[in-house]
Amino acid sequence: MSLTISETEPMVQAAKNKALQLGVNVSIAVVDARGDLLALLRLDGARWYTADVCRGKAFASATWGRPSAELQERADSPVIRAIGIMQGGRIIPAKGALPISQDSQVIGAIGVSGGTADQDVEIAQAGLDTLA
Repeated sequence: MSLTISETEPMVQAAKNKALQLGVNVSIAVVDARGDLLALLRLDGARWYTADVCRGKAFASATWGRPSAELQERADSPVIRAIGIMQGGRIIPAKGALPISQDSQVIGAIGVSGGTADQDVEIAQAGLDTLA
């Protein structure tokens, strides 16, 4: 099982709509199970670095198969730090990404950056809800 582009489009659109509703300028990334980028959107007014940050959050969530907030709590663990170094800093264990699962298997993740940590999660959840 893998995540398809046709599945990512409504996810990104729903996340974008939630961000606009909340009035925050964010970037939204969807990655596959390996952390490879499938979709990326940076809203007008979102800071330039949010595109890399949301992708890094999604990469972390897909890699460990759990919300990135759980990884933030363990960001200082030697394993998470080592893997972050091995990946050239591309994995960002910070709140704002959720794993995408299908039949109990992680097939990707959606990450958001640019709002508060809670807003980022709320926006990511809106995208994830399109698969329900």
